[in-house]
Amino acid sequence: MILEMVRANGAVSLRELARVVQTSEVTVRRDVRALEAEGLLDRRHGGAVLPGGFTRESGFPQKSHLATAEKTAIADLAAGLVEEGEAIVVGAGTTTQELARRLARVPGLTVVTNSLLVAQALAHANRVEVVMTGGTLRGSNYALVGSGAEQSLQGLRVSRAFLSGSGLTAERGLSTSNMLSASVDRALVQAAAEVVVLADHTKLGTDTMFQTVPTDLITRLVTDEPPAHDDRAATELQALADQGVQIAVAGAPGNAGGDQVPARQQQQRRDVPLPGPRRSQVPGTAPGLRTAAVLGEQPPGTERARVADLRRR
Repeated sequence: MILEMVRANGAVSLRELARVVQTSEVTVRRDVRALEAEGLLDRRHGGAVLPGGFTRESGFPQKSHLATAEKTAIADLAAGLVEEGEAIVVGAGTTTQELARRLARVPGLTVVTNSLLVAQALAHANRVEVVMTGGTLRGSNYALVGSGAEQSLQGLRVSRAFLSGSGLTAERGLSTSNMLSASVDRALVQAAAEVVVLADHTKLGTDTMFQTVPTDLITRLVTDEPPAHDDRAATELQALADQGVQIAVAGAPGNAGGDQVPARQQQQRRDVPLPGPRRSQVPGTAPGLRTAAVLGEQPPGTERARVADLRRR
């Protein structure tokens, strides 16, 4: 039954599998592990997919069945970051589509996007202006890609970019399985003063072929709290926080829009110097919360490190 569901949908969450086969997620996880050993499917954090490697990319119907509750919670939290009258860019993806549905209620908003699904979600919002890029349509994710999309973004400047992807690690940042999608996402990043990544816990610790946003360019990550057994995702969250990424956890106690690393990670937190001058920890903030560096508060040697970093670049 597990194989039939994966073959029919391309990707299925462990929660959905457990519901259909009427057993626990622990049992389903054990069965999925056995099926993977036989080469019949691939495990992903929180689900199972058809066999494939770094270059394989699931289509929209498959992605929409993975971590749906988590994506909804992430979209709710991310929408609270957007202010009235703001201009933003929103990339393609199932999580960003959920975000767009909530942005329809923000008056005076201007949204630039290469996603038909994002544009469709905002089409009837009479107080939101939607600007679409040009480009060639990718049917698998309903996104405009190619040189036309990238050229239409030249000279654009907005406050924030909201992006998703196929994987997120502290070492490489956000990545995706498709070269054309990665190229357009990089152009979206160049247009924004801040970059907000929307990624559920199933993508944490997953690395795919094409890098879109390096870690040092990610301002904030909006995610959900990993399950207690998912040490890999929890470790990745801690590593991202240590590199200065602000972590907003949907569903965390007391987090109705603030930033924090989950409580079970706060106990392990280490205060370490940040690599470069982009961020520093402001005294009095919660562990895991990093904000923009304040002039005059940098530790000794920061300016020399900044110059050396610029020379290397």
